[in-house]
Amino acid sequence: MTHNAIVDRDAALNLIDELRVAVPEEVRAAKRINAEGERIIEKAQEEAERIVARAQEQAAFLIGERGLTEAALDESRRIVAEAEVEANQVRGGADDYAAGVLAALEAEVTRTMHGIERGIATLDERRASYATPATAEPVGDAAYAPDLVDLLDDREQGAPPAGRR
Repeated sequence: MTHNAIVDRDAALNLIDELRVAVPEEVRAAKRINAEGERIIEKAQEEAERIVARAQEQAAFLIGERGLTEAALDESRRIVAEAEVEANQVRGGADDYAAGVLAALEAEVTRTMHGIERGIATLDERRASYATPATAEPVGDAAYAPDLVDLLDDREQGAPPAGRR
């Protein structure tokens, strides 16, 4: 057996011509696909670089913002502490003022109470001097006439006795 075969020459030439036409088109299509793939990869690489750069910028901004935030928090804590000290001073001043006003009011009330007690004592002395015991029974219509002491007693019944305050 030999390795030789009989092939129709025209058919083989037609097939070679078809291959010459088809193969370059396929090669061109493969080159286009390859170029398109490289372009897509290049675009993806550029986009990835942009994303990384943007992430680095954002990270730097956030780090800077965090520093500003921490500085602002420190400043706010200082302001609050200062305000608390000032508020305590104001409260202390208000308490001192209120204590002074209450002490003055207490002194005034005490003076007024002493005046009231002296007035009651004076009235008690006066009432005692009016209340002289009656020695004789009144006769006739005089038995029904009210005594001056009774009139004074009736008038002062609304006032509390000297012992009640």
